Amino acid sequence: MKNFAKSVAAPASRRPIAALIGLLVLAFATLAAAQTLTGTVTNGTTGKPAAGDEVILINLSNGMDVAANTKADSAGKFSFTLKDGPGPHLIRAIHQGVTYHQMAPPGTNSVEVNVYDVLKKVPEIQVTADVMRFQAENGTLQGVRLFAVNNASAPPKTQMNDHNFEFYLPAGAKIEQSQAKAPNGQPIAAETAPQSEKNRYAVVFPLRPGETQIQVQFTMPYSGSLKFDPKPLYPAEHAVVVLPKTMQFEAANASQFQAMNDPSQGDTIVEVAQQTQPGQSLAYTIKGTGTINESPQQVAAGAAQGQGQGMSNRPGGGLGTPIDTPDPLQQYRWWILGGFAIVLAAGGWFVTKRQTSAGTTSASAGSAAAHAPQARVAPRAASAAASAAPQPASPPAGKSAMLLEALKEEMFQLELERRQGKITPSEYEKTKAALDQTLDRALKRQG
Repeated sequence: MKNFAKSVAAPASRRPIAALIGLLVLAFATLAAAQTLTGTVTNGTTGKPAAGDEVILINLSNGMDVAANTKADSAGKFSFTLKDGPGPHLIRAIHQGVTYHQMAPPGTNSVEVNVYDVLKKVPEIQVTADVMRFQAENGTLQGVRLFAVNNASAPPKTQMNDHNFEFYLPAGAKIEQSQAKAPNGQPIAAETAPQSEKNRYAVVFPLRPGETQIQVQFTMPYSGSLKFDPKPLYPAEHAVVVLPKTMQFEAANASQFQAMNDPSQGDTIVEVAQQTQPGQSLAYTIKGTGTINESPQQVAAGAAQGQGQGMSNRPGGGLGTPIDTPDPLQQYRWWILGGFAIVLAAGGWFVTKRQTSAGTTSASAGSAAAHAPQARVAPRAASAAASAAPQPASPPAGKSAMLLEALKEEMFQLELERRQGKITPSEYEKTKAALDQTLDRALKRQG
């Protein structure tokens, strides 16, 4: 009887051990699953899997290191083993020569990436807003031309060619910096090339489905007066000219432009032409000198407010509500006056220095980290503006994630310039160290 009892009790005594082993096996299986990142690449033009597209895993914890690469299978599926830890990572899919990105924050197990077929010409390209901002002093005119370009193709397609988006600048203009912002992306440096026709330029940047924003900063000698015709090359809903109040605007055809001034924005003149057509003359003359001034505190506070509420009516925050006039530019108020320049704390200063040494940085960008009044902070970069202005409160974790997105784009551009030989090894190391430091701080805040 005792032997029978022992034979029954022995297995029971081993049950906790078996349970523990089972838990360990489950834990290891869970850990292994957490170290795998899977995803799907879908062709948004055809609605079918993007079979055979190259997919690249980029580790953002250590700059922009390429951790692995693969190809999407016949079902558009891909998988990566995260040997370097759980994140953060960036997935880059390449379809017909155009890149598409999807962030994979720490803890992400699966991502979806949409790509689109590429055409050299997409007929549905239209400019929503074409904005010219001017300010002048000490014999120099500073200008910024900004475009909101909408690709409403159906089915959606990407436009890309050797002179993908063209525009004119005043005679004598010297391009200091050009940036482009993909739909749901962050501003990155963009290549701008002069064309065979004088004063005509092209930005080589894909026009993906949705809204792409393009910004070109330039300077030129100025004797107190400038005549300019922007010569639109695309149909545009709004053509806008922004000047300091101390300067004067005179249209060659007074009926083409309408004043849309905000009483609370006392230091600017805003003139708008509606529904312009390619080849239409929009000539005007600007005279006088002055700068568009705004304190760094207003910039940072307004950017944060603009992010949460669209565009604000605060002083310096936008066009405001025109008197007795509907506001067709509500969603563009902030960037019409401010553009989308990024301030990335210490990293921003080194990026500016790097671009200055390469001859591509504007004077206004060069002083962004040093609180110059002409610098403007984009809504998504507001959390990084602490070095330019004191913040009333700590930025929420969501803004840290947006900063990570901006850092990702800048690191990608840095690596691209290194591979193209456009930056010296010492400048590369210095800039990368600064960006890594900023990235570490952003990751700590997000954690």
